Amino acid sequence: MAPVTSERPTEGGISPEVKKDRKKEEELSEEDQKLNDDLESLVEKLNEPHTESDAYTQSLTELKEHIRDSTTSMTAVPKPLKFLRPHFPLLTEVYEKWSTKFGADNNAVVSLADILSVLAMTYSDDGKRDSLNYRLLSSQDTIVDWGHEYLRHLALEIGEAYQENLGTDESLIHKLTQLSMKIVPYFLKHNAEADAVDLLLEIENIDKLPQFVDENTFARVCLYMVSCVPFLAPPDDLSFLNTAYTIYLSNNQWPQALTLAIKLDDVDLIKQVFNSTDDESIHKQLGFVLSQQYNNFDYGGENAEVQEAISNTKLHEYYSYLTKELNLLDPKTPEDIYKSHLEYPKYLFGSSGAIDSAKQNLAAAFVNGLLNFGFGSDKLVQTEEDNKSWIYKTKGQGMVSTTASLGWIHQWSADEGLQVLDKYTESTEDEVKAGALLGTGIVSSRVHDESDAAFALLQEYVLDPKKALQTSSIMGLGIAFSGTSNEDVCSLLLPLISDLDVSLEISCIAALSLGHVFVGTCNGEITSSILQALLEGDIVGLSSKYVKFMALGLGLLYMGKHEQIEDVLEAISAIEYPISKSLKVLVNICAYAGTGNVLQIQSLLQMCTAKPKDTSAEEKLLEQSEEDQMKKEQQPSGEENNETIEADGDVVMEDATEAPELTNAAAATAPTNTTANTEESKPKVEDKSSTEENEKVDEDEEEEDELYQGFAVLGLAIIAMGEDIGQDMSLRHFSHLMHYGNSLIRRSVPLAMGLVSASNPQMKVFDTLSRYSHDPDLEVAQNAIYAMGLVGAGTNNARLAQLLRQLAVYYIKNADTLFMVRIAQGILHLGKGTLTLNPFNTERSILSKASLASLLTIAVALLDPKDFVLNDSYTEVSHQLLYFLTPAIQPRMLVTVDENLEPIKVNVRVGQAVDVVGQAGKPKTITGWVTQSTPVLLNYGERAELENTEEWISLSNSLEGITILKKNPDYMETDS
Repeated sequence: MAPVTSERPTEGGISPEVKKDRKKEEELSEEDQKLNDDLESLVEKLNEPHTESDAYTQSLTELKEHIRDSTTSMTAVPKPLKFLRPHFPLLTEVYEKWSTKFGADNNAVVSLADILSVLAMTYSDDGKRDSLNYRLLSSQDTIVDWGHEYLRHLALEIGEAYQENLGTDESLIHKLTQLSMKIVPYFLKHNAEADAVDLLLEIENIDKLPQFVDENTFARVCLYMVSCVPFLAPPDDLSFLNTAYTIYLSNNQWPQALTLAIKLDDVDLIKQVFNSTDDESIHKQLGFVLSQQYNNFDYGGENAEVQEAISNTKLHEYYSYLTKELNLLDPKTPEDIYKSHLEYPKYLFGSSGAIDSAKQNLAAAFVNGLLNFGFGSDKLVQTEEDNKSWIYKTKGQGMVSTTASLGWIHQWSADEGLQVLDKYTESTEDEVKAGALLGTGIVSSRVHDESDAAFALLQEYVLDPKKALQTSSIMGLGIAFSGTSNEDVCSLLLPLISDLDVSLEISCIAALSLGHVFVGTCNGEITSSILQALLEGDIVGLSSKYVKFMALGLGLLYMGKHEQIEDVLEAISAIEYPISKSLKVLVNICAYAGTGNVLQIQSLLQMCTAKPKDTSAEEKLLEQSEEDQMKKEQQPSGEENNETIEADGDVVMEDATEAPELTNAAAATAPTNTTANTEESKPKVEDKSSTEENEKVDEDEEEEDELYQGFAVLGLAIIAMGEDIGQDMSLRHFSHLMHYGNSLIRRSVPLAMGLVSASNPQMKVFDTLSRYSHDPDLEVAQNAIYAMGLVGAGTNNARLAQLLRQLAVYYIKNADTLFMVRIAQGILHLGKGTLTLNPFNTERSILSKASLASLLTIAVALLDPKDFVLNDSYTEVSHQLLYFLTPAIQPRMLVTVDENLEPIKVNVRVGQAVDVVGQAGKPKTITGWVTQSTPVLLNYGERAELENTEEWISLSNSLEGITILKKNPDYMETDS
C-alpha cells in the first residue's frame, strides 16, 4: 500500500504550491507592469506591416529612450532589457524583413540593429556574437550612448572575433579595428584604462594607444602596461614597453621613460631621453638613474656634473655623508660580529687558530673588508704600527686575498685606494703584489673617469710570466670594468682565450672576465673565440674544473637576450658531449634571467628530475652474466645496492637523501671497488689497468653528466627572481629537489635559495637554510651557510646573526666550514648594514645584469666549494673568486640633494610598498610608514615618499639612491 502524503499531485513535475509562489514572484508592481505593457506595445507596432520605414521611426525612438533612461542597481539587469529579452527572436525576424524590404542602409533598419546589439547582451547566442554582428550592421557613432557594461561586452566579442578571423577575413579585421578605435577613448575617459589596454592588445594595435592618452590618464595606463609585461609573450612584451616609453616621453616623464629604455636595453632610446629636454637638473637626475646600469655611458653633453653622476665619481662622497649621518664612521673589527666571548670563550677563537690559524686569519681579512666596505679605514689590515702585519699572518693565496681586501675598504674612492695599494705593488713577494693588482681592479669597480687608472696599471701584467700576477690582473680588469663593454679590455684579454701557449686556467679566467665586462651585449668576437676554444679542446681539457667558467663567460654575454641565442645554441651542438649540455643550459638560463618564463622553468625542472645517462660498472657486469642476473632478481629488496635501485627514480633519490654523507669521491670509487670484488678470479694486471681507466672515465663523465643539473637548479632561481609569484613557487620546488635530488642538486639548492632571496631575509627561507646548514654532506652545509649570508646581505638581521654564531660553535673543529661561516657573517654585516646585494633597483623594476653576473659567478664556483673557494692550493685561483661579488654591492640608501647636488635634509615617509595597479581613485602607495629625515636606508620591498610634497618637487618618480629635489616656486610657508 502506497504511503499517504499530504502533498497535492503535481503538474509537469511542479507542485501547485511552487507554481503559486513563482506566480507571486512574477507579479509586477504597477510601474513595472506599465513599462512592460508599453514595451510590448512598441514591439507589436514594429511588427506591423507598413510600406514606409518612416512609420516605425517613432516606435524605435521610444524604445531607445526606454532602454537608455533605465536606472537600476549595478547588480541587476536593467528592466527594459529584462522585459524585452523574450521578444528578441521576434525582433530579429523583424530586422530580416526590414532589411529585405527597405535595404540594410535604411535609417530605421540601422536603428533597429542598434537596439538588437544591446538586447543581444542578455540573450545567449551560443557563440554567434550577435552584439558584435548587429553593431557592425548599425551606426558606430552611437556606440558610446549605451554605457560602460555594453562596451565591455562588445570589447570581449571583438577580441574573440579578431583572433578567430585573423589572416582569413581582412575586411572584417579592418572593421573590428575601426570599431575598437571608437571604444578605447570611452574606456580611457571613464577610468577603465585596463579595459582599453586589453582591447588594443587583443586586436594587436597597442602602438595606437598614445594618441588617446592625455595628462590625466597616462600614469594609470603606463603603470598597468608595465605591470603586464612579465605575463606577456614576445613580441607583445616589447611592444608594451615601447608604447609606455613613448607615452612617458610625450608627457615629459623623463625618469620613467629612461627606466623603460634601460629595460629595453636600447642605447638610442636612452640618448633620446637626454635629448628631449634641455633642463640640466633633469639631466643630472637621469645620470643618477643611469649610473646603476651604464656607468660608462657618454651622454654627449657639455655639463661635467652630468657625466660625473653617470660615472659614479661622487658615489663615495654621498656614501660617506650617509655613514656620517648614521654615526657609523668608527671602524669595526671582525670580533665585533663574531662575539666569541658570548659562547665558549676558551675554545671558539683559540681553538680555531690552533686548527688552521692562516685560514681563520684569511677569513678575518674577508670579514674585515666586507664589514668596513667603502669606509676607508679599519683596525685590522691597515694598522699604524705595521701595514703588512696582518697580510703576513696568512700564507700563499691567502696573502693575495688579504691584500686585495684593501680594495673593498676603499671602495668607490679610486684615488685614495690606489695610493694605499701603490706601496704593495712594489712588494718583492709575488702574492702581495698580485693582491695589490686585484685590489686595484676592485677599488675601481662601478666608478669610471677619463683616466681609467685601473686599466693603465693592470694591462702590463696581463701577459706576465708569473701566474699569480697574470690571474690577478685579469680578474681585476673583469671586476673593474664589469658591465662597461670596454673595447680596450676586449683587445687585451681576447687573445688569451684561444692562445694555446697559456694554461687552460688562464684562458677560462680571461673568458669569465670578458663575460663580466661585456655582460648582455652578445659580443660576436668573444662568442666565436670561446666557441672555437671549446671546439678545439680535447677531452682532458673539456673535463677540467675551470671549463665551467669559460662556459659561464659565454652565458653572461647573452644575459637577458633570449631572442638572440638560437645561433649560439646551434653552434654549441658541435662541441663534445660532456660540456655541450651544460653550456646550453648556462646560455639559456642567462638569456631568460629575470623574465619569469614558465616554459623555461618547466624545462629546467625536467632536467633536475632526469637520471644520469651512464650506467655503473656493476650494472654492466650484471647484464653480461645470466647467473648474476638471476641472483639479482632473487635478492631481497632490502639488500639491493644503490645502483640496482636506480630503476626507480623516487627510491634512488630517497636513498641519496637518507645517506648524504656519501661524497662524490666515495660515489666515484664505489663502482670500482665493486668491480674489483666481482672480478677476483681475473689476473691482477688486467684488473688494475682496466679499473684505473674505468675509474677516471666514469668519474669525469658522471660529474659532467650531472653538472648541467646544478646549473638548472641555479637557473630556476635566476629566471624566477623577476616576479614575486614565481619566487614563492620556486621555493616550493627547491624543497622537493632537496628531498629527492642527487648530491649535486642538493648542493645547488641552497645557492639557488640565496640567489632568489638576496638581501631579503624572510624567516621561512633562512630557517630552511639553517636546517640545511647541519646537513651530513659538508658541501651542502657549506653552501647553505653562504646562502644564509646572501639572504641577509647588508641587513644586520639579528636572528641570522645569532644562527651564524651558533654555527661557528658547531663547526669549531672544521676549518673549511668555519671559514664559510665567517664569510657569511661578513656578508650579513656588509658595510655595517648599509649595503645590499639585491640585483634589482629603481623599485625592483630594473635588473642589473652586472650584479646578477657577480652573484651567479660565486654560485657556479660553489657548486664545487672544495675545488675553488675552500681550496688551499698555493698555485690555483680559489677564494679570490669571492671578489667577483664586488660589482653587485651597492648602497641601499636614499640621499636627497638640491639642484647643485648638495645634500639636504627633508622628511620622508618610509613604508612597505603597495601594489596599486588597477585600483580606483588615488590609493596610498605605502603602508605602515615611519617618518624619517634623510638620508635613510631602504630595506627590501620598502618605498619612500616626501612628507611635504607642496614644499619640494622630486625630479625622480621614485625616491631611491640619489634624488634631486627642487623648491616648489608656488609654495608659501604658513605660520603655525
